Amino acid sequence: MIYQESILIGLEGLRSHKLRSILTALGIIFGVAAVIAMLSIGEGAKEEALKQIQLMGMNNILIDDIPPEDKEEGKGRSNLSRGLSPLDAHALSQVNPLVATGIPQRQVKATVVYSRETIEAMVVGTTPDFESAMNYAAVEGAFFNYLDVTEARRVAVLGAEVRAQLFHFQNALYEKVKIGKSWYTVVGVMERKPTLGGAGFGAVQDLNKNIYIPITCAMKRFPRSAFESEIDRIIVQVTDADRIQEAAHLVQQTLRRRHNNVNDFSVTVPEALLKQRQKTQRIFNIVMGAIAGISLLVGGIGIMNIMLASVLERTREVGVRRAVGARRHDILGQFLVEAVILSFVGGAIGVLFGFLLTKVIALYAGWRTIVSISAILLAFSVSAAVGIVFGIYPARKAAELDPIVALRYE
Repeated sequence: MIYQESILIGLEGLRSHKLRSILTALGIIFGVAAVIAMLSIGEGAKEEALKQIQLMGMNNILIDDIPPEDKEEGKGRSNLSRGLSPLDAHALSQVNPLVATGIPQRQVKATVVYSRETIEAMVVGTTPDFESAMNYAAVEGAFFNYLDVTEARRVAVLGAEVRAQLFHFQNALYEKVKIGKSWYTVVGVMERKPTLGGAGFGAVQDLNKNIYIPITCAMKRFPRSAFESEIDRIIVQVTDADRIQEAAHLVQQTLRRRHNNVNDFSVTVPEALLKQRQKTQRIFNIVMGAIAGISLLVGGIGIMNIMLASVLERTREVGVRRAVGARRHDILGQFLVEAVILSFVGGAIGVLFGFLLTKVIALYAGWRTIVSISAILLAFSVSAAVGIVFGIYPARKAAELDPIVALRYE
């Protein structure tokens, strides 16, 4: 018997039992859809985490101040440590050969006024190295320079969102804006940086909502309180990305010595955050993949169960076909084709359902999902394999029936 005839007979068998075929395929459909949905959620989370880390700089180490009210030592800082200072940033680049530069930051919320527009924005005092460390470029004008820092000039660089809120469609360069109680000249506007929410990285800021001024100007115009650090953060650029963990250890040791072992700062390594996130994501993918795999397994068992029942009720048909010349592999092919068609059709519908499911998840849950070709191929291949593996036993059972016994079966 030719293969085309086996396929036609298999299709006819499925057509004659439509409802049973549909119910059997449901296990495969939901299993494939679950695999695609879980993999797309995992891929979306991984991509989002990577972009969040890139916003902090893969070759950077972030040192954040811990305010006195957040420490067990309370005001003990006044006796042993004054907190982070620009001198700390300078010392790190001088004593640590793995540190290219230390970039101090002082951050303060302030009211910003231009013409009739008034907004609240984060004012960030920093140095010109901030631009390269954060891979952040000006699209209008330029970032301020070290002469501006040395002379504490009142110049400002606007984030994209601040520029839009204050100036709308007007020109912003060289205009005067009032930040706090002082007037500043706008010398640059930064590019728009992508912002991502919900990834679990507290150190990430929306750079578009910041205003950047020289660190010396920030310290002068926005004086600190009695127990407050001079600066809020130091961004440490590392010379060798492969030795970032070693550099972080040396940075921590240096600061501990300078701060008399007072625990008033925290060290964050974006690369370490990424690795931890990826490890957690792998565990999530394994668990979700196992759950989806169970759905496929149930679908496969359903196929085997239905095919065994089909073999039982078509025993006499098998006997007749064997009596008129059908060989064992013809019977094997007939029933195997039915199982494979069920899994293929179920897999195809499951791929479509899985794609729609990811869109629904992205729309209503607000999660980012990425449906990759590899996820579709994996899910479809598994569904095909399920059809073959779970279809072989019923097909072999049908092929091994004795024709005489089968003809006498009622």
